[in-house]
Amino acid sequence: MILAILALLLSLAQTAPAPADPPTYSYRIVHTYPHDRGAFTEGLFYLNGQLWESTGLVGQSTIRRVRIADGRVLQSVITPPGRFGEGIVDWGNQIVSLTWQGGVGYRWDRRTLRRLGEWHYPGEGWALTRNSRELVMSDGTAQLRFLDPSTLRERRRVTVTLRGQPLTSLNELEWVRGEVFANVWHSPLIARIDPATGRVRGLIDLTGLVAQNNGGEEDVLNGIAYDSAGGRLFVTGKNWSRLYEIDLVPPAR
Repeated sequence: MILAILALLLSLAQTAPAPADPPTYSYRIVHTYPHDRGAFTEGLFYLNGQLWESTGLVGQSTIRRVRIADGRVLQSVITPPGRFGEGIVDWGNQIVSLTWQGGVGYRWDRRTLRRLGEWHYPGEGWALTRNSRELVMSDGTAQLRFLDPSTLRERRRVTVTLRGQPLTSLNELEWVRGEVFANVWHSPLIARIDPATGRVRGLIDLTGLVAQNNGGEEDVLNGIAYDSAGGRLFVTGKNWSRLYEIDLVPPAR
């Protein structure tokens, strides 16, 4: 009897329909702003009318406060020597940052950008975002880590899936209306992820913006910031000369 049940389950699994494709959204440009062409953008978030941005590359990594209107850097600090800066997020009066390799991140005073201390994690660090209860971290795999904001200890993980398969290379993150938006590295896509299940609910195709900023091989789409009060969504890329405010356009029915 058990063998018969197992055979039946296997047969059903083999004939089950594949998961449906998530909807793909296009975009409408609302406004275009200047962006530092020399900024190898790794992290981005919006706070109190300004952008906070982290840049990468060893010897060039910074955390900076940026005026949106003209892209002027108002305040900046250099990441410790030998480190490749990655994602950043605010929590309270601090900024938490990652570095790519070596498993070390930092805490910074948000007002002065004075370094307050460091923390450690296994694997690589790619990006950070947050909701009101926890930080969310990407590491270049298909997994998102959810961290305690006070201790930075890992609480749980989810595996991000697209059409039932793991979606890797999750890069810069942003929490947008209950979803995690994630740049997919070396692609023109942003994935809209259910933070509870990891399932990709939708894709945002920004091929047109990538074409407008076609530079070097690594000058890819990377950088998402959301103004929750104003409902504004900003995107940019590594070494792009523009920051875009966009509206999402749902697929035609």
